[in-house]
Parts: sequence; structure tokens; C-alpha cells
Amino acid sequence: MNMQLILGNFALILFVLMVVTGVIWCLDVFVLSKQRRARADAALAEYDARNAKLTADGIKVDNGNRAALEATILRQPTWVEYSGSFFPVIALVFFLRSFLFEPFKIPSSSMVPTLLVGDLILVNKFDYGIRLPVLNKKVVEVGNPQRGDVMVFKYPKDMSQDYIKRVIGLPGDKITYENKRLTVNGVPVQYEPMDDYLEDETVVYQKQFREKLPNTTHRILNTEAARTFNAGAVEEFPHRENCTYTYDKFTCIVPEGNYFMMGDNRDNSSDSRYWGFVPDKNIVGKAVFIWMNFGNLKRIGGIH
Repeated sequence: MNMQLILGNFALILFVLMVVTGVIWCLDVFVLSKQRRARADAALAEYDARNAKLTADGIKVDNGNRAALEATILRQPTWVEYSGSFFPVIALVFFLRSFLFEPFKIPSSSMVPTLLVGDLILVNKFDYGIRLPVLNKKVVEVGNPQRGDVMVFKYPKDMSQDYIKRVIGLPGDKITYENKRLTVNGVPVQYEPMDDYLEDETVVYQKQFREKLPNTTHRILNTEAARTFNAGAVEEFPHRENCTYTYDKFTCIVPEGNYFMMGDNRDNSSDSRYWGFVPDKNIVGKAVFIWMNFGNLKRIGGIH
């Protein structure tokens, strides 16, 4: 495992922190605290014996220091105190982001108009099955991605990167893209024209359509001057033999255990058309909610 992958895997970093602070917390509860208690009891017994002797000799004794002595001996070392404080917080965050919801920030415009740069989103981690943290191995079947879902996954070319696209093809599906229109299993997808969309980043109007996949309807963008498809940009990837490419068309049959992904900003998205299929093992979760965009508070709401 290279350093870039480790640094890019926040779950791994969080897991290591949880284990380290958890071990220190357990060590303190079951060993160190008992040792401190034993030292305190011995010191207090010695303190009491000395004061009893002084009292017997007629010397007045001030017992006010007894509590301070006990507190000093029982006080946790700083490294133990901080570890004990951080452990429950880290453990809670690790559990929430591993099994329930994980936050992400949209870094690019490939999913415009559905998701904008700067959108802060929540990703459901259990809809597609419960997976072991860090290893991302599915251990409990819950459900599978459906056409039209907006899904976060590990980029097959670099597992340290998280990508977000829309599920277009399920295992076994035949996907054809020609003249900027999709056909799924021989059935042409329906498109409804909408008003042109002004993209903030490029300040250029783009053609906007309502795309009607079998399970959902959502908006997509097309750049009128762009080619339907750039066959020269296609990379090598597993199961590439399942795809055929021409100048302005491609057809792919999605292999078992894989998914075909595309961005809603169709002519400005690097996706399965160019780098291949997404294996089930790469799935992170389903994008379900925009919880903040500091540049546009109206963005808060569900993802469709």
C-alpha cells in the first residue's frame, strides 16, 4: 500500500486513530488507573500513619493536604487524558461514516446541473450493503445500485480518489450512446428539451434535457459544439472487449459485478465511456442529500 493511498484514505487514518486511542483508553481503565489507585492508597496510608504519630506526640496536624495528595497521584498523564477524551468521539465518527452516512464535497462540474462545485453532500453507506470499514468488503446484502442512482465510488484507475457519477448500466445491460442519446437494452431513452442552462464556471449556455431512465428522471447537459464521443480518449481497462467504438458511437455490455457510470454534464465528464466499468467492490455509497453549499444556501435538499 503506497503512501498516497494511505493519505487519501481518511477511513484508514480514522481507524488507526481509533485503535490507538482505544488501546490507550483500555490500558488506562484496566491497568494504569489501578496502579495509580494502589500508589495513592499506599501514599495515603503513609500520610495517615505519619499524622497519627504527630497527633500522638501532641502536635496539631492539618489534614487539608490529604485530598490534594490523592488527586495528584490519581491524575492521568496528559497523553492518557487526551486519548481517553478523543477515543469516544473518534469511535462515534468512525461508526457513523463507515456504516451510516459519509460527507463529501463536489470538486468538479461533471455532475452539473444535478450537483454543483462546492456542494457538500451526504452519502448513504448502507443502501448498497454493509461493508467492512477500510477493506470495503460487503458482509451484509441490503440492496444494489439502480439505474439513475447518483453513486460515489473509488476511481478504478486510482483507489485513493472518490468519484461521483450516475448509474446508467447495471450488470448485463447493453448500453449504446449515439448522437448524444442513450439506448438501454435496445430501448431508446426518452429526452425532453428544457431551457438552456447557463453554467457558472464557463459562463456558456448549454443545451439542457430531461432524461427519462427506467427508474428516474433527471436533468442532463449537452455542449452543442462538442462531438458525441472521443474514441481517441478511450483508455485500456478490464473488460474492454465488451465495448465497440466508432467515431460517434459506442456500445458496451456491462459485465457481471460491474456498473456503467456517466456524468450528467455529458460532454464535460470523464466516466465509464473512457476509463471503463466500476466494480461492485469500489462502491462507496448512494448520494442522497445536499446539506450545504456556502456559496448558495438554496442548494440544500435532496438529490435526484
